[in-house]
Amino acid sequence: MKRTPRLFVLLVALLGLVAAACGSDNSSGSAATTAATTTVATTSAATTAAPTTTAAPTTTTAAVAGNITVFAATSLKGAFTDIGTAFSQANPQAKVTFSFDASSALVQQINQGAPADLFASADQANMDKLTKAGNNGAPPQVFANNLLGIIVAPGNPKAIKGVQDLSNPDLKVVLCAPEVPCGTYANQILTTAGVKVTPVSLEQNVGGVVTKVTTGEADAGIVYVTDIAAAGSKAAGVEIPKDINVVAVYPIAATKTSQNPAANQAFIGFVLGSQGQAILAKYGFLPPA
Repeated sequence: MKRTPRLFVLLVALLGLVAAACGSDNSSGSAATTAATTTVATTSAATTAAPTTTAAPTTTTAAVAGNITVFAATSLKGAFTDIGTAFSQANPQAKVTFSFDASSALVQQINQGAPADLFASADQANMDKLTKAGNNGAPPQVFANNLLGIIVAPGNPKAIKGVQDLSNPDLKVVLCAPEVPCGTYANQILTTAGVKVTPVSLEQNVGGVVTKVTTGEADAGIVYVTDIAAAGSKAAGVEIPKDINVVAVYPIAATKTSQNPAANQAFIGFVLGSQGQAILAKYGFLPPA
């Protein structure tokens, strides 16, 4: 029997070891590839899922509660009534009550102890009376401006063209009393224009002037342009040129004795905010300078 050479046996054994080693390497490579693929897939899935579980930050304003009383100039009646309704809709637990009159009368009442939470004046002078007495709870903030105009009957039957015509003694002209903001502004306009007017009556607020003209008791008066607009078809307006007109400034402030500072600040913020300013603009008020 023929013997297999030793060299041949060794060669076969060596080839077997090489084959085994190659098989082992392939198995490890496959496992590593699988693990890497799994890791990549897991990372990709986590990255994709992240935005759906991360909410964007939001800012909310908490509603306020309680009752507040606002003392406001007569010329603000229409705009502030609407603002009060909108404010209460945004703050269902809050109620706003208004008292409208001449700013001069309102600040006198507050300084004498009337229970007001906020004071909205048609001029800076009467707001100064509140602050100089130390009866404001916070610094005043200007929230609107206004201009003056001549109010006449519908169709302007007296053909009034400007301030100069108000000196005609045949015209029945009515003005606000000198201490009332609309009276102060009217006197400033007449003085600048060099016109002397003898009014048939002096009213205690701008509403009185509007009423006298719209009921036919007077031919003309000087009021805010917002009051002419509010009168609608009951009146017409004659523009006062800018070079002799004045800008009426409207500040608002909380009172020192108010017991609801949170609601006060919320109301002031609402008046100064976009919704309050839009309502004021609808009534013809100008934004604060």
